[in-house]
Amino acid sequence: MRHAMRGRKLGRTASHRIALFRNQLAALVDKERIVTTLPKAKELRPIAERVITQTKRGTVHARRMAGRWLADRDLLKKLFDDIGPRMSERPGGYLRIVKLGHRKGDGAEMAILELVDFKPTVAPAPEEPKGKKAKEGEEGGEEAKAEKRAKAKKAQPKGEKMQRGKGEKRVRTDAHAKGAAKVKTPRKAGGE
Repeated sequence: MRHAMRGRKLGRTASHRIALFRNQLAALVDKERIVTTLPKAKELRPIAERVITQTKRGTVHARRMAGRWLADRDLLKKLFDDIGPRMSERPGGYLRIVKLGHRKGDGAEMAILELVDFKPTVAPAPEEPKGKKAKEGEEGGEEAKAEKRAKAKKAQPKGEKMQRGKGEKRVRTDAHAKGAAKVKTPRKAGGE
């Protein structure tokens, strides 16, 4: 019977497991959302919630206790100055686990571990260079972009091709050397 045997070993030694959780906690504080396997997420959540609870106290001792799990000072600063104040009114339950289904490669069940108040930030789209505007009357200039892609594809060098004619070995020809002659080598009779 497994009485009082809490925690998953995750197929790692104790030191490897602690290093794994430190790395995942650092990524969680930095990005505020990570994708990992479900058992790892379930093991990391209590550790992360204890560290976030330390931020509510805000003392030097609390920083040192959180520093046991986060070695990077910039992440500690973000944790205490940004994440902690956002969670100050919440009495616990700072993280959520969202199941994603099974991973294609090995079938491991995946999950997202994120802060409850996480809001994804959308990066602004890159602006088009000045002077090159989309054709008027077209929806967003999609046709102009498609034409550009087609022209760029035609202008791309094709590299070397392998060609073989009837009765000759494989011959390398360069697509750009239009005037270059193909080298033909006749096949030898016999099994040489």
